[in-house]
Amino acid sequence: MKMHMLSGGRLRMKKSIYFPDADRAEMIELPVSCALMRHSQGNVLFDTGCHPSVSENPEARWGAAAKFMTPIMPPGDNVLTSLKAVGLGPDDIDVVVCSHLHTDHCGCNEFFKKSTIIVHSRELEAAKASDAANSGYFVADWDHPIPMKSIDGQVDLFGDGKIVIVPLSGHTPGTVGALVRLDRSGEFLLASDAVSIRANLDKDIVPKNTKNAEQFLKSFEEIRRIEKSGATIICSHDEAQWDSLRKGMDAYD
Repeated sequence: MKMHMLSGGRLRMKKSIYFPDADRAEMIELPVSCALMRHSQGNVLFDTGCHPSVSENPEARWGAAAKFMTPIMPPGDNVLTSLKAVGLGPDDIDVVVCSHLHTDHCGCNEFFKKSTIIVHSRELEAAKASDAANSGYFVADWDHPIPMKSIDGQVDLFGDGKIVIVPLSGHTPGTVGALVRLDRSGEFLLASDAVSIRANLDKDIVPKNTKNAEQFLKSFEEIRRIEKSGATIICSHDEAQWDSLRKGMDAYD
């Protein structure tokens, strides 16, 4: 099995959202990371990043949210282009694992019409709530006539331990990560927004965009346990880590 790290876009946000003590005027740039696993039983995409349209007209899709989460990627910087660069298209993806249903993580779901989309049941419930838009959920991102499988606990995707979906709630009610075991490169935990930026985990900092701080810190404990067992933690939006990762055709195997 191979794992390809793919770009799902790029954002600019206030640093104080992730580091509450930071100057409110200071901004940071955030890569949006996605991952493709080429398993012998099917191609699995972890997160689909931002919708292509937001690179040119974010307000049309995101409304007021575009003011505090501003897309700064050029047109073409999205998961569809990233997949094309490794020789695949949306129809080649068998499974899409949604870490959660925020717009920068599931924005391209609509293009994966031949996939089964996996999402935690509590996440689906949160996205369907009457005030969901105020919590970063947009119907246009996730409500499509595509098969959707909801899960509740840990799930071994193919029954061989190579891709295991791990609940990591806190950022949202149903955030999940994926523990990926590769023959040569070792184990990786795709942590999504359970660890957006590495310094949050290192310093026990709970970002402001956290739904449940208690659950979030419990997920930190689980992530540290997984890391101690030998896994590399892949953060969803960490600039320094993103720069250090292999990307595109330069896969982990």
